[in-house]
Amino acid sequence: MRTSRAADLLGFVVRGLVKHPDQVTVTEVEDERSRVLKLKVHPEDLGRVIGKEGRTAQAIRNLLQVATGQDSKTAKLDILD
Repeated sequence: MRTSRAADLLGFVVRGLVKHPDQVTVTEVEDERSRVLKLKVHPEDLGRVIGKEGRTAQAIRNLLQVATGQDSKTAKLDILD
């Protein structure tokens, strides 16, 4: 299965933030209007991805929004625990 550029970008950014980059997985679920990127990281790295008061997660969501701005489908991020 081919991943989108948004999923590749998400994986690249998150692997740079975490202590266990080999355990970062990004799965993609699409419907007719949007795509949902589901991010799974090592439990120890969950706080690093979310950040204080969710600031890191919000920055990642903003980056995805900008990266997919020209696409017909919006990208949403779900961080799985």
